[in-house]
Amino acid sequence: MSNAAARLRLFQLVSPALPVGAFSYSEGLEVLVQRGAVAGVEPLERWLRAELERGAVAVEAAALAALQAALRVARLEPGALAAAEELDRWLLVQREAAEVRAQQRQMGQSLLQLLADLGSPLPGAAALAWPGAFAWAALCLEIASPELEEAYLYGWVANQISAAVRLVPLGPTQGQRLQLNLAPLLAERAAALAGSDPHDLWNGGIGAGLAQLQHQELYSRLFRS
Repeated sequence: MSNAAARLRLFQLVSPALPVGAFSYSEGLEVLVQRGAVAGVEPLERWLRAELERGAVAVEAAALAALQAALRVARLEPGALAAAEELDRWLLVQREAAEVRAQQRQMGQSLLQLLADLGSPLPGAAALAWPGAFAWAALCLEIASPELEEAYLYGWVANQISAAVRLVPLGPTQGQRLQLNLAPLLAERAAALAGSDPHDLWNGGIGAGLAQLQHQELYSRLFRS
């Protein structure tokens, strides 16, 4: 495949038009905004940088190459899918809130269904969450490291900024400027994580997990009322 075709497939994978429901999730940002912890572009940038440096999204990005390698074997030997499933489940439990785990499962299944409809079904009947499904999509689209990790991190950041434009609120120009400001860090983290063992990393994004738990409880109280 030519470099131009590879780039276009990469664009397709990170497009907001990808029908997986990512636009409807904000990973607890609502609670952080309500508590005043994220009240403008500067605190939002600090939060995003912290998550990219030591949050769950960084651990997931570090696991993508291993997931892709396991899935490459499974494409030839469906019985070998267990290795990818095990790593995908390990990543899922790194997410503290049940709501985030449900989000990861839903997005993963939506992406796998889309790929099946496009002629690239996952071998076997595995129910991979978002990281595993993303690795499978990248394998089918012939996207490898470090572009694989860059795409994963870029998509996560773009989704959070899109949510912040609505919630903080931010102006769209501020959102675009923030995306540009984070580009060097995205490239740096992708290069570093592409060669990392996810089991050697630690998830320090506790604030995001707690915010998501509080977000879930807030809606639970509203529904009970």
